[in-house]
Amino acid sequence: MKKIYLAILIAGLIQPVGFSQFEGYKFIDLTYDFDENTIFWPTEEGFKLTVQSFGHTEKGFFYAANKFCTAEHGGTHTDAPIHFYEGRQSVDEIPLENLIGKAIIVDVTMQCAEHRDYRVVVEDFLDWEESHGEIPAGSIVLIKTGFGEFWTDRKLYMGTDERGIEAVNKLSFPGLHPHGAEWLVNERKIKAIGIDTPSIDYGKSQLFETHVILGNNNIPIFENVANLDQLPAKDFSVIALPMKIKAGSGAPTRIIALMSK
Repeated sequence: MKKIYLAILIAGLIQPVGFSQFEGYKFIDLTYDFDENTIFWPTEEGFKLTVQSFGHTEKGFFYAANKFCTAEHGGTHTDAPIHFYEGRQSVDEIPLENLIGKAIIVDVTMQCAEHRDYRVVVEDFLDWEESHGEIPAGSIVLIKTGFGEFWTDRKLYMGTDERGIEAVNKLSFPGLHPHGAEWLVNERKIKAIGIDTPSIDYGKSQLFETHVILGNNNIPIFENVANLDQLPAKDFSVIALPMKIKAGSGAPTRIIALMSK
């Protein structure tokens, strides 16, 4: 029954952007590769892939198998609400309908170019609405800071390439102001949010208030989202499916956008 519901849900999402068959429809991958260059928080070791088998067996067929080790929060990933709010949804508990939906992009590249610690405020969303109309309830909001162009340069992307707990105080990148988060939750009733930086809170945050607000309201967060420069301001849909880790605070996530050509 769940599979049938999901098929109906996806069909309903893609119809508004003109999809009836796969031809004539465009898919954009919003996910970075997981490899030795994947950016993680300074306190994490990063992604490790260990090759276990790669080659032809004694019986003549080719066989490849690996194992990997990774933190929940690194690369393109989802922050589950429980990440910063006790008693809220873990990654396996996030409803599928909160991970799939019509989406918009709010572009604050100019503001972030002038100030790398910029925090997106309510006025930025109101400016978007002046040109594109009110943000529909139930939207997935993606914030484009322009920092995606710095991926995989840790120093440019995060503000520091140092590792360890001491490096956390040297982080510098844009994020969403808590007032902006409150407004999106209370006034526009969004169901998910994403950003092309390492965190929805700006790099210098000490209290992670934006995470707390979104977590309290069971809003999943997508971080290190790729290729936002390939998307229009609106009229596309997003599917973001995290690894289903039982009781997880987050998980690596494959995110795609769908829109007509």
